[in-house]
Amino acid sequence: MKRLWSPWRLEYLKAPKKDGCIFCEAVQSNQDRENLVLWRGERAFLILNRFPYNNGHLMVVPYTHVPSLEDLDTPTLTELMLLLNRSLAALRTAMQPDGFNIGANLGHAAGAGIEDHVHLHVVPRWSGDTNFMPIVGDVRVIPQTWLQTYDQLKAALEEQARPEA
Repeated sequence: MKRLWSPWRLEYLKAPKKDGCIFCEAVQSNQDRENLVLWRGERAFLILNRFPYNNGHLMVVPYTHVPSLEDLDTPTLTELMLLLNRSLAALRTAMQPDGFNIGANLGHAAGAGIEDHVHLHVVPRWSGDTNFMPIVGDVRVIPQTWLQTYDQLKAALEEQARPEA
């Protein structure tokens, strides 16, 4: 069994939470790059994770502020999966990962850092991406800044959206 360790996230999970919803605030603003909003669909959007497990870790988020997937209507669920596929294609193009972890943490006991607004995590993985740095040095190595990753993925998403000539 392989493990994806990210002990640094515990600090984020235990930190006092600000009022409001970071997802709702991000999409209510028109400053997508600053808020790391990569793509806006009709019912859902893509946003980079500010506390990533790995470089390129993004989330697929419905605009509807509800705590669980079963609270979403069928068109929203459909768009979530279509955006999930779009994000996989963009990550493959931009970053060439060897695989992905995809999931949702529903509820505090399941590790949800944001319990009230359901979202799907997409974590790109590379063979050998777990190493001694997080365990021995309490350091994670993320080779790009958020905005470098944002620009790279945004370009891949926009390339996908261009009509074929």
